[in-house]
Amino acid sequence: MQEIFRILDLAFTVYTFALIIYIFMSWFPGARESAFGEVLTKICEPYLEVFRKFIPPLGMIDFSPIIAIIVLRFAQKGLLVLFSMLM
Repeated sequence: MQEIFRILDLAFTVYTFALIIYIFMSWFPGARESAFGEVLTKICEPYLEVFRKFIPPLGMIDFSPIIAIIVLRFAQKGLLVLFSMLM
């Protein structure tokens, strides 16, 4: 059971870093069109689209990735609390 939690915790952490890298790639022209950028787009966009439906950008700033990362971290911490209650 503890190994499953560690794997899930690692998956949440890796996905959070993938989101952060994907967000920073928007600062560099053509970075999202690279092979690595396309892989990150396929992984990150479905999750970010959920938040973009509810949180419109303010001017040229899109706050939905920040909220998406916060929600992901809350889910990770909630998993930690759930696991600690089960043990």
